[in-house]
Amino acid sequence: MSAARGVTLSGVAGDPGSPIHRLDPRAKILGLLTVTVVAVTAPLHAWPVFVACATVLLGVGLAARIGVGDHLRRVRPALVLVVPVAVVVPFVRVGGEAHALGPLTVHDAGLHVLASVLVKSALGVSSGALLTLTTPFPDVLRGLQALRAPRLLVLIAGLMYRYVFVVADEAGRMRTALTARSYRPRTVAHAGTLGRLACGLFLRSYERGERVHVAMLARGYDGRMPQLVRLRPTRTDTVFVVCIAALLLPLRLLGAPG
Repeated sequence: MSAARGVTLSGVAGDPGSPIHRLDPRAKILGLLTVTVVAVTAPLHAWPVFVACATVLLGVGLAARIGVGDHLRRVRPALVLVVPVAVVVPFVRVGGEAHALGPLTVHDAGLHVLASVLVKSALGVSSGALLTLTTPFPDVLRGLQALRAPRLLVLIAGLMYRYVFVVADEAGRMRTALTARSYRPRTVAHAGTLGRLACGLFLRSYERGERVHVAMLARGYDGRMPQLVRLRPTRTDTVFVVCIAALLLPLRLLGAPG
């Protein structure tokens, strides 16, 4: 995948002029994080909490004019990792009434865990997807930095985002060179060659990283990215966070204790 295509797949979608897109990144982080925390901590029987979380996410998506296709493309990679693991739980978790499923047996405790994982992961992943669909990744990092997130983690995430597409392009060039030489790895016997290629890619990336670091130090880099425009919260940002918290937190704390 080329760097340009990678940026497109990881960038914003919907209407860039929508009220959601124009919000301060800190407001979106706090608001959508509230949805995630409420959904993850709620017990499975507290279905009104999940309905409220889904309603908030739906409202944010509609206000930002996010297409269903864009949203599904963003949540699919995470759910593909979660769902296969969750499906196995009913067959290994013992407890409650047992149900025969052909030669296998599932228990109510396992089904409870399966339903809980599916619902909570869907809401949590959708919340994160809406954040990335409405906020450029550099702005997310600025918001995290302003919210006093661990500086080292923010720095690592920022550098990874800036150079992961460079590494992907390097890997693409290596693959093109192999294809031009009619190299088609098809069996386990080619594992050694692929390992050496991966090692070469790592060394090239490491050397490029060293050159970039020296260049940044020569330009006065002190561990913080310079900000041309400071973040300034508005009344709309405050209303966004307060409305989400006022809707979800009382429902979670009073109506559905864990």
